[in-house]
Amino acid sequence: MRKHWIKIVAALVVIIAVLVITPFFVNADSFRPMIQAKISTAIGRQVTLGHLGFSLLSGSLIAKDIAISDDPAFSTAPFLQAHELYIGVEVMPLLLHHQIRVTRITVDSPSIQIIHAATGKWNFSSLGSTSSTASSKPTALPDLTVGELQIKNGTATLTSLPATGRPFVYSNLNLSVKQFSFVRSVPMQLTASLPGSGSLSLNGEAGPLSQKDAADTPFKGTLQLRSFNPVAAGVLDPSQGIAMVADADAQVSSDGDNLKANGKVVASHLQLARTGSPAPRPVQLDFAATDDLDARAGKITDIAIHTGSVSVHAAGDYHLTPQGILLNMHLNAPGLPIDELEALLPAFGIQLPSGSQLRGGTLSANLAITGPATATSIAGPVEIDNTLLAGFDLGSKLQGLNLFGKTNGGTQIQVIRTTVNSTPQSTSFSGIYGNLPQIGSATGNGTITPSGSLNFQMQAKITSSNAAGAVANQAINVLGGFLGSRFQKNTSNGIPLTITGTAKDPVIRANMGAMFR
Repeated sequence: MRKHWIKIVAALVVIIAVLVITPFFVNADSFRPMIQAKISTAIGRQVTLGHLGFSLLSGSLIAKDIAISDDPAFSTAPFLQAHELYIGVEVMPLLLHHQIRVTRITVDSPSIQIIHAATGKWNFSSLGSTSSTASSKPTALPDLTVGELQIKNGTATLTSLPATGRPFVYSNLNLSVKQFSFVRSVPMQLTASLPGSGSLSLNGEAGPLSQKDAADTPFKGTLQLRSFNPVAAGVLDPSQGIAMVADADAQVSSDGDNLKANGKVVASHLQLARTGSPAPRPVQLDFAATDDLDARAGKITDIAIHTGSVSVHAAGDYHLTPQGILLNMHLNAPGLPIDELEALLPAFGIQLPSGSQLRGGTLSANLAITGPATATSIAGPVEIDNTLLAGFDLGSKLQGLNLFGKTNGGTQIQVIRTTVNSTPQSTSFSGIYGNLPQIGSATGNGTITPSGSLNFQMQAKITSSNAAGAVANQAINVLGGFLGSRFQKNTSNGIPLTITGTAKDPVIRANMGAMFR
């Protein structure tokens, strides 16, 4: 029994001795110039490696202080820097014949600089390009296969050229590419943490590498975003009034010329206007879009906005510019139930008088949405039919006609229609027509400032078909008897009304003085 233990211990001693002594007989650093040259040629960038060592235990060459140069049109700083690079190799060919057969490559904790130019090009677009001049023909990419290419615990900083906004930083970046090759499609998986506690996951197949533009390399797969907050991430400025926390799932495919994407976004705490407030419940957006990568433009074939059982559809075009995304969209919303929409109104900055609520009825809109995505202009007709503004007594709110009756139980609205023209500077309403059966009808125009101040000039005609209107008309007739035919004639054209204050606290005043002019 003791002899067996002696043999086991002796074998262990031999193994340990081999592991310890063998690296001294392999001058790994002598391979550094060759490895530098091969990687540089393969990716079309200057690659520098520090001291190169060998670990028999892991079967790896270990390079210190790796750096990959950037495209000089973008930056003189390195595109990638890392403290260590592990190159897995077949051990016996290395020991016996000094041949390097790469099995895997792992870049540990790299720092990567990603730059996007106003022209649409990226600083990684020229990766894999082996032509030295624009007129020369690129040589064929090497048919090199590596069992696995990995990036572990990396950081990628995304900036623009010229610089606009603050950099976007991806942390905890991990990339795994199986059977890596320049000339074939390969499976890949990428995960990263986003600023503001969000996360990203991309899974699919990519390749073969495009020598014209690495950004045009074909890809198909799935994209997931979780807890993405564009304001916390620095994508949107808080002053733009747009905010949300979004989860997104999308199917993405690119043939190098066109990118197609379809999926859904679930947005919590959605706010879409400076004067808005977060929607009280999540809103789902289903989308389908196609992007022309060279033209930097695309078509949104459908965006369906869901809240409760309601769906609002929009479609149109977009164009990517150095200043941002320009939209040319059309939204069609026919006969939507107001009860389902009301929870979404605060997100758009639409406020009702304090203590009031819309009950029943429908809303229809036919709107053009144009301009920058973060500062759009919205224009088109809007109509509300057969609803009740519960909790708002218009009769008692109207100043200047103190004898006006009350609209107990709220204000009934048979129809309100207008043409809206909303810009970041103001919102105007033209051609307003409202029919409120308890009181009468009104026409006019008005504006709402970004701070929410109202300025409406209206002409109201009071009906006598109900108690409230009858009281008001009786009072007007009495006044007309004292003030003469001029007053009565002006009254027949309607009573001038001004609406000021705010949507939450409107001030409605009958301008009786104007009846004498």
